[in-house]
Amino acid sequence: MSPPVRVLYLAGSGRSGSTLVTTVLGQYDGVFAAGELRYLWQRGELENRPCGCGRPLRDCPLWGEVRRELPTDRAAAIAAGLRGRLRMRGLPALLRRHRRGVRPVPAHPDDAALADLYAAVARHTGARVVVDSSKLPPYGALLGALPGIELRVLHLMRDPRATAFSWRRRRGLDGDTDPELMSRPPVWKAALLWLVWNTVTARLWADRAPTGYLRVRYEDLTADPEATLRRIAGFAGVDPDGGPFTGPATVRLTPTHSVAGNPSRHRTGPVPITADVQWRHDLSRWSYALVTALTAPGLRRLGYPWRRGVPAPAGAGRPARGGPAAAGGRSVGVGRAGSTGHEEG
Repeated sequence: MSPPVRVLYLAGSGRSGSTLVTTVLGQYDGVFAAGELRYLWQRGELENRPCGCGRPLRDCPLWGEVRRELPTDRAAAIAAGLRGRLRMRGLPALLRRHRRGVRPVPAHPDDAALADLYAAVARHTGARVVVDSSKLPPYGALLGALPGIELRVLHLMRDPRATAFSWRRRRGLDGDTDPELMSRPPVWKAALLWLVWNTVTARLWADRAPTGYLRVRYEDLTADPEATLRRIAGFAGVDPDGGPFTGPATVRLTPTHSVAGNPSRHRTGPVPITADVQWRHDLSRWSYALVTALTAPGLRRLGYPWRRGVPAPAGAGRPARGGPAAAGGRSVGVGRAGSTGHEEG
């Protein structure tokens, strides 16, 4: 019998640095940066959108090997099935099942194809750890119940005012020339998504710390990138000394084969990591107040201040137990895709 596939699942809300973390981890030996694998069936198989290496996914040699082991003729049905099974309106029932100790997402015939996907990825890449940045908590709960998967959850968080501002930027789904845009939810919706996804993530997995759950804030990641990525690598079971850092806050990135995600997943070369703090100046007073009010239940608990301009203390919001990039070396803010509707980020 083959050993289980260790999946490092990045959970939480979008625009919290998941693309950067995934890409950096993909530079470590034995790690495969898979990107948002829940989108493989729709974005990859049906729409043939670019792999992280730049080729259309169906033309990528690596994904060609993986796809031969999957029921690609059923991609549309699997994609539709996932959308139906992971709807937000199903969260109360999901949490009730979790509290009862039963499978949070009911079993489905498509689960065999999902389990085969992760096994095939590990087999053809030789990876000891597959990084999946799908973020959606219900999908992570689904994965955790699949046979042959050892799930570790990395809970990425960022100040909700920053994520709401980031969602409003106009971004092509796969870069500035892509006419299809990533989603741009209004600030009230971005705020509610932040509150819901982060709350559900903590309720599902926080009690598994320190071995199965790790919470990391964007603010700590950008304040001390090398130390934070070493901590994440150690949590994933990867040698923390094998990373791509050429300095305390600089990495050298090579192409990955990630599926979906922020368009910054395509960028390579030397990358100084800096925080994107434009929101502190450009988010309107009304939007700031609205997001603060809607997310108030989680702000203090997770270590974020209410007042504008007050930095969150380093390490705040960490559980008691355990716990982007531009070519040519240009400094960029994590979570940005250059100067410019979907859930990546």
